[in-house]
Amino acid sequence: MDIEINNLTFSYPDMEEKVLDDISLHITEGEFIVICGPSGCGKTTLLRLLKKELAPVGNCTGEICYGGKPLEDWNERILTEEIGLVFQDPENQIVMDEVMQELVFGMENLGIPHTEMRKRVAEMVHFFGMEDLLKEKPSKLSGGQKQMLNLLSVLLLKPKVLLLDEPTSQLDPVAAKDLIIMLERLNKEMGITIILAEHRLEELFAAADKILMLKDGTIAHHGTSREVIQSVYSSNHIPFKPYIPTISRLYLQCEQNPTQSKLPLTVKETRAWIAGFPAHTDEKISNVQSSLESESRNYLSLKNVHFQYGRHEPMILKNLTFKVAKREFVALVGGNGSGKTTLLKTCIGMVKPQRGFARLKNKDTSKLKGKELYGEIAYLPQNPRTYFVHDTFKKEMLDVINRHDIKGGEDKIIHIASQFNISHLLERHPYDCSGGEMQKGALACMLLGEPEILFIDEPTKGLDPVSKMHLGTILSQLHSVGLTIVMVTHDIEFAAINAERCAMMFDGEITADGTPESLFKGNYFYTTAINRATRNSNIPEALTLKEAIQRWPNHVLI
Repeated sequence: MDIEINNLTFSYPDMEEKVLDDISLHITEGEFIVICGPSGCGKTTLLRLLKKELAPVGNCTGEICYGGKPLEDWNERILTEEIGLVFQDPENQIVMDEVMQELVFGMENLGIPHTEMRKRVAEMVHFFGMEDLLKEKPSKLSGGQKQMLNLLSVLLLKPKVLLLDEPTSQLDPVAAKDLIIMLERLNKEMGITIILAEHRLEELFAAADKILMLKDGTIAHHGTSREVIQSVYSSNHIPFKPYIPTISRLYLQCEQNPTQSKLPLTVKETRAWIAGFPAHTDEKISNVQSSLESESRNYLSLKNVHFQYGRHEPMILKNLTFKVAKREFVALVGGNGSGKTTLLKTCIGMVKPQRGFARLKNKDTSKLKGKELYGEIAYLPQNPRTYFVHDTFKKEMLDVINRHDIKGGEDKIIHIASQFNISHLLERHPYDCSGGEMQKGALACMLLGEPEILFIDEPTKGLDPVSKMHLGTILSQLHSVGLTIVMVTHDIEFAAINAERCAMMFDGEITADGTPESLFKGNYFYTTAINRATRNSNIPEALTLKEAIQRWPNHVLI
């Protein structure tokens, strides 16, 4: 059934600013809609307003109609079954202590017959390949596995409309691609209407029927993927240019006569465009080694580390050896459940190896305490919500100032809030902010203490493309003045642009280690769209958009 949104305006209690401002939109049954825009622009609020029983409390005017009838006039059971929502944070959606119990929880509450429940579970669990996880506790699943569990739980209710809030944010590149393919199948083969809010857009412009770009609660651009891309570029709407897929930006920046009909959205279309130019080669750029390659990497050192969370549990880290030099910027990549987060926790002493050792400045990390732990080390977990204990960002920052006895505290708060573009959020409760805003707020609090080494787990999760670029600039600046950074990320392009060294984890070990160029070029999944498009083509192979433009044949540049 179609969804009609008419003059929808919404603001949260005690807030003057409008989160959504006079939104009008028609969504045809069976459409695949991608919603994007800056953190805090209203994406999550819009999705939750479409899910009546989870709609936020606030001042709301306008109307949302489903099947020609206002949501308020529908039977709650019908809406519960027909409109499903997958949350941004999977922890907020899981309620049971076992995967199987979680899967059947929704169906049991709706009184679906036992035989029908068994049939649905058998079909969908096999389709998702989750047979081996049915007896597991959700708390032991990786972030990506929890997200897939939530999606499966919603699909078991057989919804006609599926709402997803940043579903790929915690997925590795392979799992993210699988999820997008799955959503395309659900949309094309089963006719499910999909409305998806997302920041990782590289693959989604090709899958979507329509793109909706929001800014300050209003519609900035709306139309097909190619229409929106052309609209952004023709209007010179600079803040939205980073949202455009890199392969489309390559075409628009390098093609002398770009046309909307030939604008590439996929690697296949990009390679077909590149094939029209004369073959061109240049001297292959040698792998640029880290400036710290020859320096002893004993600042942080893990050797022959083994770790498991329980005696009868599988080994998470297996004979792992990993070293980081002072002032190095290292990115760790790998599949969900490969041990990346556990490695970070070992580095800061949150877990102690059963065998092997982990040392920071030649001291056992599990014995770090006081100033060594809280002054020299900063750790931003995958879920920034766990960091906050106060009811405003400012109080959180003042607590850091007092704990570290930092001079000029108020001025430093003003400076770092401006640096992270969260000055307008200082008096807000962190939980009332978007995931991206919480991420920036938590990182700003940590950097107030001026640590020597920063451990960050999925720092781009929840960040829009502009905020992600801004974060990369901040990290590069901090790194340039001596901060050591160890980052876990699923964002291959962010790692390729910002890190000087990358390591890939597989099955609890470091399986490959080197510069971004040596590690990512030539891969099928753990690489960038630009690399897939340019390798073995008429132009020199490149890893990033910047590199591709720099190495593009001069005679075809604009």
